Amino acid sequence: MSLSDPQAYLLTAVHAALHAGRAILDVYETENFDVEMKSDDSPLTRADRQAHAVIQAALEPTEVPILSEEGKAIDYSERSAWPELWIVDPLDGTKEFIKRNGEFTVNIALVQDHLPVLGVIYVPVTQTCYWACAGLGAWRCQLPPDAAIADLDSLRAQSVELPQPMGIPSPRALVIVGSRSHATPELEAFVADMRQHYGAVDFTAAGSSLKICRVAEGSADIYPRLGPTMEWDTAAGQAIAEMAGKSVTVWETGERLRYNREELLNPWFIVR
Repeated sequence: MSLSDPQAYLLTAVHAALHAGRAILDVYETENFDVEMKSDDSPLTRADRQAHAVIQAALEPTEVPILSEEGKAIDYSERSAWPELWIVDPLDGTKEFIKRNGEFTVNIALVQDHLPVLGVIYVPVTQTCYWACAGLGAWRCQLPPDAAIADLDSLRAQSVELPQPMGIPSPRALVIVGSRSHATPELEAFVADMRQHYGAVDFTAAGSSLKICRVAEGSADIYPRLGPTMEWDTAAGQAIAEMAGKSVTVWETGERLRYNREELLNPWFIVR
């Protein structure tokens, strides 16, 4: 199978994310919704399922295989033959969804040869869309769930390109962003160490893939993830961060985080 042109699929991914956002809000805006617990003790709602169905229907015509958190498990013996695939989290931050704090996202990434070449992250509550594509850079815009984006030019006309890194402006404090729902002792130790070595350090918490977006857009400087995540939690964010000039590297080796591995659980990593 030959590799696709990521730019040809960008609008498909954006529209899929917007429509999934609408499906999520339809549940979010109801008075009550049921919460189930999956085998790994993570929560699942009707919004997760509906967003998955919307995205799968939108992406299937591309004929690129889909790896989704809410899809069926696919054995590595099959996945290993895929030179490209969609990696999707239909509702990243289900715990934040349940808390009704708005910090949840739709994550869609196109991965080729184990690295993300396209990423879309949509924040339904704020209608913020982050997108990135090889050859186009990384961008942010405001799009309602029913937005009609006819072509790439109209998408870019509504978007602002994320700034390339210029260093930390003095005298601003170093801003570290971490998980709102998954804090670890290792994260606390990292922040303490940075305060000892750097001096002025501000720590802020955020949910879902918003943490990577914060670094990508420059409102935070470092996101250390010293705890478990899955490939669908990070693939879209890595595309956005890297195409905004940031790095997403494995904590122990300093190598770029790679995808469609046999083990879908990510190693610790750092975005900076």
